[in-house]
Amino acid sequence: VSERYNFLTSQRSDILEAIDELKSIITDMDITITTKFKENFDKVVINFEAIFKELFGGGTAKLSLENENDPLYSGINIEVQPPGKKLQNISLFSGGELTMIGIALMFSVLRTKPTPFCILDEVEAALDDTNIDRFASYLKKFDGIQFALITHQKATMEHADVLYGVTMPEQGISKVLSLDLNDDFELE
Repeated sequence: VSERYNFLTSQRSDILEAIDELKSIITDMDITITTKFKENFDKVVINFEAIFKELFGGGTAKLSLENENDPLYSGINIEVQPPGKKLQNISLFSGGELTMIGIALMFSVLRTKPTPFCILDEVEAALDDTNIDRFASYLKKFDGIQFALITHQKATMEHADVLYGVTMPEQGISKVLSLDLNDDFELE
C-alpha cells in the first residue's frame, strides 16, 4: 500500500507541476499575443487612415478598440467620414461606400502584413466605374502580392494583366480561355 501511495503521490505531484507550467506558458503566450496584436493593430489604424483618404479622395477614418485593456476580446469601432458627408452610423452608408470602406480596411491589413498571393472574389461588385478605377489603381501599389480577382465587372478586367475565363461553346462542354494582355494578338 505504501508503494502504491508513493507512486500516486509522485504522479499527482508531476501533474500539479505540469498544470503550473502550462498556466505559466498560457500567461506568457497571452502577454505575447496581446502585445503583437496591439502593435499590428496600431499599424493597421495608421494604414487605414491613409488608405481611406487615398481611396475616397479625402475624408477621415479611424479604427479603435472598444476596450483598450482587453484587446483580444474587444470589439473594433470603425468611424469614417467620406469627403462632403457628415459623420453618420456606418449602417447608413450606401453599398458602394461600405464596399470601399471594407476594401480600405482589407488593404490596411495587407499593407501591415503582406501575403504573397491573395484571391478576391467579387469584392468590387457594388462599385461604379470610377471607384473600380481607384480600387484597381491601388491594387497595383502592392508590388510583392499577386492578386487573383474573380469578377464580372468589365471595368475591373480592363486593369488586368492576364484574363482567364470559362466559356461553353457547346451545351455541357466548358472551355477555359486565357489571354495575356501584354502579348500581341489578332482578333479573328
